[in-house]
Amino acid sequence: MDKIDRKILMELQKNAKQNTKEIASKVGLSVTPTYERIRKLEQQQVIKSHVVLLDRDKIGKHVLAYCQVSLLKHQKELLDNFKEQSCLLSEIMECHHVSGNFDFLLKVVVGNISEFHHFINEKLSVVDGIATIQSSFVVDPVKENSIFCL
Repeated sequence: MDKIDRKILMELQKNAKQNTKEIASKVGLSVTPTYERIRKLEQQQVIKSHVVLLDRDKIGKHVLAYCQVSLLKHQKELLDNFKEQSCLLSEIMECHHVSGNFDFLLKVVVGNISEFHHFINEKLSVVDGIATIQSSFVVDPVKENSIFCL
């Protein structure tokens, strides 16, 4: 990946809705080489997806929480099962297997506290192998960013 690829990626991160002509003019290339570079970055899975970022509050998802999950044991079967089950729960936006005092960090988004209570008690806590779940609610999202500095 060279400097021009990085410029293309920065432009796409800022606004993926731009057409190839707009991106080409900003990075100093003609349309065809810009298109080919974007296609190559997609094929290499550097560009994983073109998505739209939604405003949580405007779609009724007012509660953002981070859950720290500890498993009973560090067995491959329990770890794999938790990973698999977490991918099936739509309330979980992100699941990270982490080092430290707990095993997984979950980013959970729901509409209200009742939905969160239901999620914890009826969906998450029934997953085999969980020892503890500790939750923290976001009261003020100071910085939310999806752009990688290249």
